[in-house]
Order: sequence, then structure tokens, then C-alpha cells
Amino acid sequence: MTQPELQPTPAILEATVLVVAKAPVPGFAKTRLTPPLRAADAAALAAAALLDTLAAVRASRVRHRVVAWTGELALAANAAEIAGALDDFEVIPQRGANFGDRLANAHADAARPGLPVLQIGMDTPQAGAELLTDSAARLLADGDAALGLATDGGWWALGLTNPGAARLLTEVPMSTDRTGELTRDTLLCNGNRVTELAVLTDVDHYSDIAPVAAGCTGRFAATAARLAADLAEANP
Repeated sequence: MTQPELQPTPAILEATVLVVAKAPVPGFAKTRLTPPLRAADAAALAAAALLDTLAAVRASRVRHRVVAWTGELALAANAAEIAGALDDFEVIPQRGANFGDRLANAHADAARPGLPVLQIGMDTPQAGAELLTDSAARLLADGDAALGLATDGGWWALGLTNPGAARLLTEVPMSTDRTGELTRDTLLCNGNRVTELAVLTDVDHYSDIAPVAAGCTGRFAATAARLAADLAEANP
């Protein structure tokens, strides 16, 4: 699939990047990677992805940075480093009975009057500062919503100029192979123009690690390489 071309953007974009994240606690984070990874290793990989994501947002040319957080940071892998990185963000708690509710509430809580919100997760560390900046710029220039689909049928980024439209997410089944398609259709059916962003692979399964790491240069790539070497040594 042909990816959208990156466009020139202003020095600073009047928008918010919202990261929806949870503490990478062993036994609770990235459990679909275990086995072959141990719980502690899966959590370390999740922590690396989160730290790379926060670094990319910090380096992007978007004015406001917010993290919607859940989980016990003190129990997380690389807790001290994550805590230091979060100092550069406004941190708000996730709230809601299910994932759709939490996403909608996070958009509402992160919103500032008149400013769009570009929401991402912590599973696409290959989404660097340039891509995030360009995605926010497309949202500002092209429509009511911007949607970055994922290769597993979900989505990795959702931008909205009206945060109230995030309430539509409560009507969409989450974590299915049609979540991206259904999100796009729901937005369109409710009168929103939708700009398509780049398609990315997020890290849900062990087979996702290598292709995602190939597009990274930070902590995630280094951690993935170390874990692959450890597995190869343990299973010669």
C-alpha cells in the first residue's frame, strides 16, 4: 500500500498528542508475547516501546503533550526512567468501564478549546517525531478526523478536531481484526471527513517484534535484539 507523502509543516503545531499508556508491569504487560518471552522480558520490551514513543512525542513539533495513564508505575519495568520521561507530559488518569469509554474520556480530558487531539498508543515505537508531526499537520489541514490503520485490522492513531466525536468509539468493538474499518465507517457515517494516515504494525504478538524493530533505532530495537539473542542462546 502506498503511504501518504510527508508534507512541510509549521515550526510548532497548535495541537495535542495524547498517548494512551499503561504501566509495563511483568505478568500484566504484553502477555501475548509470553511464551516465548518471559513475563519480565515482555514488560521490558513494553517499557522500551513506551520510552521510544514518549521520546518521539517530545521531539515532535506539536505544542501540547498528554499521557492518559493506568497501572502501578512503581511496579513497572524501567519505572524510574519512565517516571523521568513522564515529567515532560501532562499526565491524566484513564477512566471508564471499558476501553472505548477510556479512549473517549481521554480525548475529552486532554482537549483544549479549539485544538485537535492526535491519540496514539505505546505499541508503535517506529512512529517517530517526523511522522507524528506530519500526522498532526494532516489533521489540522485536511478534515475532521485522521486515522492511522494497523496491519492487524485495528488502528494505531486517531486524530479528532472535535474531541466529542471520540464518544463514537464506544459504539465500535475494540481489539478485533475489523476495529480500524469499523472506526472509519462510524466516523464517516456521523458526518466526519477522515484523512488516512500511514499504515503501521503494532506489537501484539511475538512475530510482530522483528518487523517493528527493523523500523526503529532506539530502545525498542536494542531490547528486541537482546531478547532475540537470549532466546537463540537458550534454544540453540
